[in-house]
Amino acid sequence: MGNNVIHVPLGNSSYSIAFTGLADLPSRCASAHLRIGPCIVVTDPNVASIYLDQLRATLISSGYAPITEIIIPSGEASKDAEFLQLIYDRALTSRIDRQTPIFALGGGVIGDLAGYAAATLLRGLPLVHIPTSLIAQVDSSIGGKTGINHSLGKNLIGAFHQPTLVVTDIEMLQSLPDLEYVSGLAEIVKHALIADADFVIDLSANWEKIILRDRKYLDHMIMVAAKIKADIVSQDEREASLRAILNFGHTFAHAIEREAGYGKFTHGEAVALGMRAAAKVSYLVNPNLPYTDINHLLNRLPIRNSIHHLDPMTLTQAMYFDKKVDDGKLRLILLREIGSAYVSTEISEEQIIIGWKSIMSP
Repeated sequence: MGNNVIHVPLGNSSYSIAFTGLADLPSRCASAHLRIGPCIVVTDPNVASIYLDQLRATLISSGYAPITEIIIPSGEASKDAEFLQLIYDRALTSRIDRQTPIFALGGGVIGDLAGYAAATLLRGLPLVHIPTSLIAQVDSSIGGKTGINHSLGKNLIGAFHQPTLVVTDIEMLQSLPDLEYVSGLAEIVKHALIADADFVIDLSANWEKIILRDRKYLDHMIMVAAKIKADIVSQDEREASLRAILNFGHTFAHAIEREAGYGKFTHGEAVALGMRAAAKVSYLVNPNLPYTDINHLLNRLPIRNSIHHLDPMTLTQAMYFDKKVDDGKLRLILLREIGSAYVSTEISEEQIIIGWKSIMSP
């Protein structure tokens, strides 16, 4: 893996994504000018059982003092106000100040939750992501989106809060359950479809290596996917324009998660299904799109469950709870061609229902 680094420039600031081992964390923190001293660690039980002792020892050996270690239950259900309040209570009773860094050790749920706490505690604390899942390493740890869910929809409460540093240890993926690994693959395929046609070809040709977690190919794949995300967010930090394409498949996915119930599908599984529906709608309005090739690649992402028992109209109405709705209109991300995506507000509900029906086989 070496010490590959991606720099994410954002206006007058920037941060680094360092692909390196956990042992290198202190030197990366020093480069990011983090204050040595009290710090907070947020993680979940599964990750804690494997990596918390190592992280704690690494921090203490370099002068950091974890004043509280907050272990949040695993799973999407924890990304809510109750566990956000728990972080607030533990942090504030530990006498933090504005220089106290929060280390988010875990996947997307921990990153979003700890990130939102960092964004709002004392109006902003330094945040260090240590992403342990594939979806976090290539997507959720990059770009500063933080937040929690609401009963009416996913990620409806949140803030943009850029990390001070991201330290990505690809070796951690070897302990990742297959379900979480596949969830991350969905986001990698999404990055390729919206921005890099050559990467789509590369992924298709190396799918067996991907499924087998071939280490050499993983290093390459994750670096390419992370750079796509970093390049997009550096051009559009707060999703005013270009960054919206990263939501390809997500408006469908969030409706699936809402109607099926959080936890029925992983986020990546919902995104995989959502991309298939979005690809179908893209094909309806762009008949030259190689839909069969796209659908073949998306179908290689294994999904445990189907949505055949859900109602297409109910799912369509659920899409209106998505935070990207603009003036009452759905903003869908569609493919113009492989590697090129755009935002459309001109899609009819009839076309959306055709998209839903295309993925409803049992």
